[in-house]
Amino acid sequence: MNILSNIHFLLILGCLHVIHSQTIQDSCISSNLENLNAQIYFDTSSLLCSNVWSSEGFILRVSQAGPSLWSFVLSAPNTNSYVAMGFSPNGGMVGSTAIVGWVSGDGSATMKKYYLGWKTPSQVVADQGNLQVMPNTSSISLFSSRMYLAFQLIANQPSPQLVFSVGSSNNQVPVPPNFQLTIHRNQMAVAFDYTSGQGNQISAPYSDLKRAHGILNAVGWGALILIGAMIARYFKHKESYWLYAHASIQLSGFVIGLAGIITGLALNDRIDVNVAKHKAIGLIIITLGCLQIMAFLIRPKKGSDVKKYWNWYHHNVGRVLIILAAFNVFYGVYLADGGSEWNVTYGVFLGIIVTIALSLELRLLGKEEDC
Repeated sequence: MNILSNIHFLLILGCLHVIHSQTIQDSCISSNLENLNAQIYFDTSSLLCSNVWSSEGFILRVSQAGPSLWSFVLSAPNTNSYVAMGFSPNGGMVGSTAIVGWVSGDGSATMKKYYLGWKTPSQVVADQGNLQVMPNTSSISLFSSRMYLAFQLIANQPSPQLVFSVGSSNNQVPVPPNFQLTIHRNQMAVAFDYTSGQGNQISAPYSDLKRAHGILNAVGWGALILIGAMIARYFKHKESYWLYAHASIQLSGFVIGLAGIITGLALNDRIDVNVAKHKAIGLIIITLGCLQIMAFLIRPKKGSDVKKYWNWYHHNVGRVLIILAAFNVFYGVYLADGGSEWNVTYGVFLGIIVTIALSLELRLLGKEEDC
């Protein structure tokens, strides 16, 4: 009986060992590369290992294989989508050239080079970019539910600013003929030291300037100007106080918004991105703002024959400015890839303001009917 029990225990232990060996995860301590030597076309014995993106399970192995030759193996979980590694000139996605790999539902593996011209899928172009990939060295392998992208680059020194991304996990992989990528589910950037093999996460380039630009414009043009217009429409019964409040808030909004426009122009000089529409709308807004200030300075006296024409002009220019400002705030968040929290915050603010405005408008209409 004891012998049978021991045999049974050994069988269970052996089964557990087999299950563990089949599902073991890759790490810099316990590597799966020895199981893939036949599928990787270059020597992997001297690769430095780094957990470059722990939350997504990305592991990068790299070494210099020659005077102008570098070996890379990127390991990531197979999520039935693509994984990408880009070499960036400035730490951002735009302007990078990326190596992208995926495994289709039929088991066929594909690796391609892409130039990331902009954030929309149509401007991410396959088989373009400035990376020189060593011929006959690229391969994709699947092992233990992980994908391994192996390739060699011809370069004196690859860019130390690396960007990584992972596609959406709904079986959307690039397909012929143009192999267009879907928008990534997540992305991050790393400053990589090729000597030590270690990387540190970095913020997007000029992120502080981008944030200042967005906040200044949202507060100035997108919030204060709107509040100032509401005061002028709904609080004229407060005698002259409404005019002082209206003028003060509008002037504050103009000054803050002007600072936002200036930071945007400074940002445009520093990064090579196509934001022509956003910039054009911003310049229209600042022009309308200047026209409003000029109109206030030549404001006709009460009872003047031209006062009704001045009111029509002043009110409608203000309405156009407010609509363009709100649109450009949302559009700017989209261009900056700021995330849903920015849109939600500004959207909630607009919702509250619109609700208040509707209630005040109904109250104003009620007073007019009583008169």
